[in-house]
Amino acid sequence: MPQPKILVIPGSIRNRSHNARLAALAMKELTLADADVSQISLYDYPLPLYDPDHDMVSGPPHNAIKLKQMMAAHHGVFITSPEYNASISPLMKNTIDWVSRVRERGEPAYAAFRGRPFALGAASTDLLGGARGLMALRQTLELGCGALVLPEQVSVPDAENAFDDLDNLKDARQATALKTLARRLVEAAQQFS
Repeated sequence: MPQPKILVIPGSIRNRSHNARLAALAMKELTLADADVSQISLYDYPLPLYDPDHDMVSGPPHNAIKLKQMMAAHHGVFITSPEYNASISPLMKNTIDWVSRVRERGEPAYAAFRGRPFALGAASTDLLGGARGLMALRQTLELGCGALVLPEQVSVPDAENAFDDLDNLKDARQATALKTLARRLVEAAQQFS
């Protein structure tokens, strides 16, 4: 069976982001699970605040089109996203909103989201590990965009103390959960490829 292509997207562009560290670790686990993995930074794809009037007049920005094409070129997507006020990060929500508007060559709505599995993870300084933000992200992806989001997810609480000097997770249960989720995403991506 061919190697599935997996795209890893950290939902934070902060310096020393815990979610970027988790994304790098997810990339490592996906590679070990025999996937062809790419990671991007949303810093490299700036987008204006979503505005339907802009969309109707000018169409989606070039970076939204590039992100949509990149997602469509992969069999699965792994998103790590911080929690903002018990919800999805503004950066991740704005990215999803813009990408969801891109239609090329008569494609159906939400073409970048449908037909490919998504896996979710979060690292947060709070005790819930970003779990509330993942609920909002799951709702946006599943109900809003029609994506298949795997039921398993990884939440890393106390993120400032969760990683060792090599950026591995210190907690064996969290490390095992990430490894399991990575393998599950690779299996699901193979089924959909």
